Amino acid sequence: MAAPGSRGRSLSGLLPAQTSLEYALLDAVTQQEKDSLVYQYLQKVDGWEQDLSVPDFPEGLEWLNTEEPISVYKDLCGKIVILDFFTYCCMNCIHLLPDLRALEHTYSDKDGLLIIGVHSAKFPNEKVLDNIKSAVLRYNITHPVVNDADASLWQELEVSCWPTLVILGPRGNMLFSLIGEGHKDKLFLYTSIALKYYKDRGQIRDDKIGIKLYKDSLPPSPLLFPGKVTVDQVTNRLVIADTGHHRILVVWKNGQIQYSIGGPNPGRKDGIFSESTFNSPQGVAIMNNIIYVADTENHLIRKIDLEAERVSTVAGIGIQGTDKEGGAKGEQQPISSPWDVVFGTSGSEVQRGDILWIAMAGTHQIWALLLDSGKLPKKNELTKGTCLRFAGSGNEENRNNAYPHKAGFAQPSGLSLASEDPWSCLFVADSESSTVRTISLKDGAVKHLVGGERDPMNLFAFGDVDGVGINAKLQHPLGVTWDKKRNLLYVADSYNHKIKVVDPKTKNCTTLAGTGDTNNVTSSSFTESTFNEPGGLCIGENGQLLYVADTNNHQIKIMDLETKMVSVLPIFRSENAVVDGPFLVEKQKTLPKLPKSAPSIRLSPVTVCAGQTLQFKLRLDLPSGSKLTEGAPSCWFLRAEGNEWLLQGQMPSGDIENISSQPTISLQIPDDCLSLEAIVSVSVFLYYCSADSSACMMKAILFSQPLQITDTQQGCIAPVELRLLFGDFFKCMC
Repeated sequence: MAAPGSRGRSLSGLLPAQTSLEYALLDAVTQQEKDSLVYQYLQKVDGWEQDLSVPDFPEGLEWLNTEEPISVYKDLCGKIVILDFFTYCCMNCIHLLPDLRALEHTYSDKDGLLIIGVHSAKFPNEKVLDNIKSAVLRYNITHPVVNDADASLWQELEVSCWPTLVILGPRGNMLFSLIGEGHKDKLFLYTSIALKYYKDRGQIRDDKIGIKLYKDSLPPSPLLFPGKVTVDQVTNRLVIADTGHHRILVVWKNGQIQYSIGGPNPGRKDGIFSESTFNSPQGVAIMNNIIYVADTENHLIRKIDLEAERVSTVAGIGIQGTDKEGGAKGEQQPISSPWDVVFGTSGSEVQRGDILWIAMAGTHQIWALLLDSGKLPKKNELTKGTCLRFAGSGNEENRNNAYPHKAGFAQPSGLSLASEDPWSCLFVADSESSTVRTISLKDGAVKHLVGGERDPMNLFAFGDVDGVGINAKLQHPLGVTWDKKRNLLYVADSYNHKIKVVDPKTKNCTTLAGTGDTNNVTSSSFTESTFNEPGGLCIGENGQLLYVADTNNHQIKIMDLETKMVSVLPIFRSENAVVDGPFLVEKQKTLPKLPKSAPSIRLSPVTVCAGQTLQFKLRLDLPSGSKLTEGAPSCWFLRAEGNEWLLQGQMPSGDIENISSQPTISLQIPDDCLSLEAIVSVSVFLYYCSADSSACMMKAILFSQPLQITDTQQGCIAPVELRLLFGDFFKCMC
């Protein structure tokens, strides 16, 4: 049977057939009916006259967890392959990993299945191989991962957002795509039936792929990706979330471990210390010998009683929740990827530390757990144990609002409290919007402090710029801590590998420590010190010391705010606490590759003469309700292939910062022309977001303008308008 329409390589070629299948599956009642529908779909797709073939991985890409680079058509023939397009900062991508892990436990490469992670970075920091290595270790990814730093495969296939799964047949033929998280049932259904279908035809091979896990080459380390750290202000003990070892450490000021709770493997068990387990814990808060833990990948809040030496669960049910309101008792309330916790006080003004504020990264909100009966701003009296939303709509946005439920956050990952007037607020490190925000403890109003930009849908306004308010730029900050002594806020600007300081009165944000390099330089001054994706920080010793969880250096660093020196806290022996690799310098930015499905428009020829200036006016319209993501690299490029002399001394590229005020591109024809005919091309790349989603889409177009060059003086040339209406796009969270 002939394929319907042309057989391009983009995912859009699957869309008509897969959409019909998914509508049919909605009406199917039994598992047998569903299996039969998918089997029939595969018969149809497999019968197409021409496969919808995936392009092979470009040569020269960097690979992890493999003995050597993998080729789709040399190494993966006879396999069902799942390509996971992900970026390691993305919470939706993190949420997908347990589904992939469960699938790998069900089917191995001997059964004919292989999963390959295709890392396609959002942030510049995520293009660096060493940082991807750290993420592969942190999230225990054991399948092959390729660093597609230039997003070559992403663009070839017209992938629209993170995460996207593409399921391939044994010939490299595309069978299915799944966009976003939450498709575990479909993932298992499509994979199992694909394996059965092609086994029935004798096309599945049981040969093994050469896997070499990166983690097996690392030496042991006292700490592994510590995510957060806090201080017991009474005893000056530190509590460390030793995230990669899935444990909580309580250590004395000299680094000697008093308690080690959980680890080394992930788990979910309450009880005495020796039996208790965690799964990638992050935020920690301690008061009166009680520690509360954001047990992130278990989707739980845990309580550690140091006197009774027992661990219990106080919020969450152990699976990822989708509820964005809450209100149930903690142990009955589903929650999603809590990332940080901090103590607060209810409106009673009598109780201290009777609220646990929670950065609920998975639903992009700030929640509260009532440790005693009390009130929240604009709430009635709440009973002890209630767990509910405090601020954030649940939409992934950078939206400030006087009404806390109408505000929007984007993966909030760090919290700190300034309870005293005039501040009386929670500070929030909102990682995916690259901002720091405040939430009033009096009325819940959410306000901007530093970073980001004014468009609430733009999650790409990141950078590394000291400045005031919106003019300051951060890159995926994960931690904040309040210095009550100096009235200053310290920020772990994680992807810039720096510690920054903010004066909330003036909104001035400056670099305090870190050069931006990731080499592990210690025992040095602030100006010479380096960090590697620091994830958390806290104030100790009455404001003298700043402790930093230097996550990818596997260390706790101590910054003396008076002497301006940095040292390492020795957990056991400090010389064993460092695991790092060579710093990889990021590649120079080049002209993006034009996707094959990008429209190509050839314009009518224009007659020009030497010395004249030709102007191209961009007139591009986005889908209704969408907005240009101004922080992303929307841009244009001017080219004249074979006639490069035309562009000498010209501006060959530029940014597109505002869709309502698009640039005019000028081309001055040289006085000495080497040819009387030429073609000038204008390539445009746009990144934009839908009105109801924070996904950033990339679309491109190529305009070709033939030129006829004459010696005869021409009159004024009307500007050439470059027009196109971009169509609708997939919607997803990123």
